[in-house]
Parts: sequence; C-alpha cells; structure tokens
Amino acid sequence: MASVEKYFDLVDQNQQKFIETLREVVAIPSVSSDASKRKEVVRMGEWLQARWEALGATCKRVDPGEQNLDGVILDLPPVILGQYGNDPSKKTVLVYGHYDVQPALLEDGWETDPFTLVEKEDGRLVGRGSTDDKGPVLGWLLCAETHKEAGIELPVNLKFCFEGMEESGSEGLDDIIVAEADRWFKGTDVVCISDNYWLGKNKPCLTHGLRGVSYFHLLVEGPGADLHSGVFGGTVHEPMVDLVHLLAKLVDNKGRIQVPGIYDQVMAVTDEEEETYEGLEFSHNALAADLKHDVIIHAEERDTLKHRWRYPTLSIHGVEGAFYASGDKTVIPARVRGKFSLRTVPNMEPARVAELVTKYLNDEFDKLGSKNRMRVIETHGGRWWYSSPKHPNFVAGARATEKVYGVKPDLTREGGSIPVTLTFEENLKVNVLLLPMGAADDGAHSINEKLDKRNYIQGIKLLGAYLHEVAQTDLTTV
Repeated sequence: MASVEKYFDLVDQNQQKFIETLREVVAIPSVSSDASKRKEVVRMGEWLQARWEALGATCKRVDPGEQNLDGVILDLPPVILGQYGNDPSKKTVLVYGHYDVQPALLEDGWETDPFTLVEKEDGRLVGRGSTDDKGPVLGWLLCAETHKEAGIELPVNLKFCFEGMEESGSEGLDDIIVAEADRWFKGTDVVCISDNYWLGKNKPCLTHGLRGVSYFHLLVEGPGADLHSGVFGGTVHEPMVDLVHLLAKLVDNKGRIQVPGIYDQVMAVTDEEEETYEGLEFSHNALAADLKHDVIIHAEERDTLKHRWRYPTLSIHGVEGAFYASGDKTVIPARVRGKFSLRTVPNMEPARVAELVTKYLNDEFDKLGSKNRMRVIETHGGRWWYSSPKHPNFVAGARATEKVYGVKPDLTREGGSIPVTLTFEENLKVNVLLLPMGAADDGAHSINEKLDKRNYIQGIKLLGAYLHEVAQTDLTTV
C-alpha cells in the first residue's frame, strides 16, 4: 500500500504543524458545564465546521435545543454533522467525537495554564482536552487534510458527528441520532469512535465492550426535622442507622454483590473471551503504583480485569443529608439519601436489575422493623455494549494498528460507559469500533491532562491506516 506509506511520511513531516493546530484548539476553553463558557463551546464547534468546509466537506449544523444550567437558560452547543466524499463505489465510515472539555483552573494544581498547550521535554503535550477529545477529533480532520495534501484519494466516504455536550451528558444527541439514522447517516457501513484509552502506557488496543450503569438513590425518612442526639438518641428510629445498615447489605468487602439473582443474567465466559486476556499490557504492580497503595482485591491479574470489564460491580458513592463538615455536630438527620450504582454487563437488563435491587432492599428494610419510611429510586439505567473482536471492522482496526505500531493490539473492554456507542449501533444497525489514540496515564478529567506526542502523531497515522484497511475489508463476513 504505497499510498499509505506516502501518507505516513507526510504526517511525519507535518508533526510540528499538527502540534500547533492542537495548541490552537486547546486555547478555546470549550467547557460545556460552565454557563459563562458556552460561547466558547459554540466557537469550537464553528471552528471545526469551518475547517472541514474549507477542505471541501458538506456540513450540517444541528441545534439540539435549550438547557437550564444553574438557573440560566442556554442554547445547547451545535452538533456538527458532515460528509467528505460521496462515491457510491466506496464504503462509508462514520466517525464520532466531542469538542467540549472538562473544567480546568490553574489553582486546581496544574503545572501550567490548562488552556495553553505545553510541549514537555519528555514528549507530553499538556493541556485541557488534548487527549479528551480534541486530539482524536483533530486526528480525523488532519488525516483528511494530509491525504489531500499528498494527492491521495481518501479510500472511503467519511461522515462525522461531533458534539459539544459529551462532558455534560450528551444532552440532545440521542434524539438527533435517531432522527438522522435514515437521513444524514443513511448508507453508513461502520462506525469508529476514538474517545477512550489504551489499557497501559505502551501498547495500543481495540475496545470491544463497555459496561452499563444503573444508578440508585436510597431514601430513608424519619422525624419531621433533625433531632438532638442527647435528647432523642436511643428513643427514635434513626434514618442514618437504617441507611447504613441497608447500604452495608448491598456488597461485601470483596466486591461480591449481595442482591439475590443479580448474577443470573451474566453471560458465561467463552473460549473466545478467554483468549483476549492473553498477553495484555497489564500488571498488578503497575496498578498498585498508580493507586499509591496496594488495595487490589484479587490475586490474579486476569480476575482483576474480569471484574473491571465483564462482571457486574456495585459501588457506594455517598450520603446526602448527613453531617459532613469539619468539627463535631451531635445531630440525628431526619432525612438521608444514600447513592450507589451498579455496573451492568452482558446479558443484564436494566429493568430486571432495578426490580431485583428494589425487592431486596424492601425485604431487608422490613426485617429491621423500623418505623421510618424507605424508598428506592432508580435515576438512570444505561445498558452495556459488547461486540465480537472478530468482526471485520475490528479486524481492519487490528491490521491498521499492526501496520503503524508493529504489534498486535490488546483486545480490551472497559469498566465505564460511552452511551453513544450503543445509540449508534442500535439505530444505524452497523458495527461500532472503539479505536483509542491516548494512553492509560493521560489523565483525562484530571490536572495536567496530556497526550503524548508519539500517540498523537502515530494516532493520526492509525486513523488513516484504518480507513485504508476498511476500504479493502469485506464487511459482510462476520
């Protein structure tokens, strides 16, 4: 594939120019959760649209509507849809990314201004949004621009969907995908998303599974107002005591969920899956170092990954309504709300999970004989996503990875959720590949977020190589 090698060479020649382009977009503080930055989010979307249109793409700006953000009514940032190439003889690849970022302030602990990209001596490109997700979003643009500069025809039709609310719940995006499934997205053969990370720091990966999440509030109400513990302690049923008892019943200290029947829907481990755990870039020593203390539950690394990726887990997140300030306060809270979530996996159904959790907590509360009132409230029920790594779309991604990095990629799943993955798959009826650019230590959402120069430049090559591999792959063979 001489054209691919020519593309690679030009990417290498343009390294500094690509870094300057990343610096330009990092400087736009497109923080979607900050009402005062909404104009900057819109500016970032418009920057992308203008750059793609200058290349020759056809773009469509879709305005999702309004939102109430901290009492302020704001227009939601636009979703930028686009198409570059419309050759019926070529396959069509849809790519997704987001141009909004997490909040960042120098006083949070950043070494440098978070919205000024700094290239460190060790190759780190430090700046908010560098890896999540401006680097990958730019990667697709720079891939197309470099093909044009090199005089190489892009081997596929490229469609794209870039949103500005991913860091704030992707408000309005699902409705747009549903509405455009048979219109703008019609004819899509496969989807590729670059918005996650390698398992480790050195070896690339393809991601073929995500857990879902069901979030619950456990509300316990007692007297009409907070009480003095010296007067009422031991004479009333205390809501906090009931809540702590119930929360402790949900999961043991080895991570085993105590809700009866919760594991009944979990898909059995297959031989194909077992193969994916071989030779992964993962070690307990490295994990313990990242954690700053060895608090790992499992003895075997394979078991740790399985409990991160393919088994359900339950985590307790906090208590609302309880005293939490510094100092001492002898109060009995009248009303407390515990918050916990359950990460779901194939083949668990959110409705069944909610039914089992609610019944179990009601049964346990009845055993207490308490005069308080208790309610279980499900606030979110997002589904898991799983795809076979043997699908031709993944095979194309693996070949591209090997061509760029010289190694076969790890085949990974993730413990978290990217809801748009499932939305695309269900509505477009096509395969979705997660093809990450960044490494595990990039610090997305944290201080000193970075994207390694190596990952950025090689990642731009990878996205191009993937498009060339898809163009030559029979996507009907599954």
